Amino acid sequence: MMKPYSKAGLVLAMLATLAYLPLRASAGLLDDDEARKAILDLRAKVDAISNTLNARLDAKADKTAMLDVISQHDQTQQQIAILRGQIEVLANDLATAQKRQKDLYTDLDARLHKLEPVQVNIDGKEAAVGQNEQSAYDGALNTFKSGDYKTAATQLDAFVKQYPQSGYAANAQYWLGNAFYALRDCKGAIAAQQVVVKNYPDSPKAADAMLNMASCYTELKDKARAQKTLQTLVATYPDSSAAQTAKDRLPKR
Repeated sequence: MMKPYSKAGLVLAMLATLAYLPLRASAGLLDDDEARKAILDLRAKVDAISNTLNARLDAKADKTAMLDVISQHDQTQQQIAILRGQIEVLANDLATAQKRQKDLYTDLDARLHKLEPVQVNIDGKEAAVGQNEQSAYDGALNTFKSGDYKTAATQLDAFVKQYPQSGYAANAQYWLGNAFYALRDCKGAIAAQQVVVKNYPDSPKAADAMLNMASCYTELKDKARAQKTLQTLVATYPDSSAAQTAKDRLPKR
């Protein structure tokens, strides 16, 4: 298989052929020296033309290569611009996500802080009370103060069941007994106040609970239990204001 010629090779071949034809036509007219000289001159001319042609082809190739480089450069710049735009979008999305996450953590921290117990003074004693716990107790007590004793009884009963270890448990149980008493339910009132005395004997409300029990027994015409309750109150909590009231109610000896 014949090897294909380049443009430069084809031109050289044509020049060589053109140079060879007049040389053959005049060979018989020239002697050996003149023929050799003519051949050398033609070869020099062919070499000069070949060099010029190759130089022009190389220059053209360099220009084409340069145009290719410039085109590739432009394409690369366009791709870089697109990537920069995508980076800006991603950076903006990341900043937005980080802000949302920070806001979420701030909100969560605030909520957790609200749920954290705080120290409060209840009847002279320090106790840790949660925000929901405090709100539930205050709500029930405000309902009682408003005169809605039935709703107050429901709220106070729910409180002591949900927060049996609360610092407000003894007070809530005491006010539950008072709510029953206000509803003229003496049996319910006595049962509620007995829980105060039994479960929270160290509470300042225990003496008052016993005094209320004695009042309920009196209304129920149970004078014996009323008197016994007053005597137990004086003996158990002698220094309380409730004990002084109990002494005044007891028969004088």
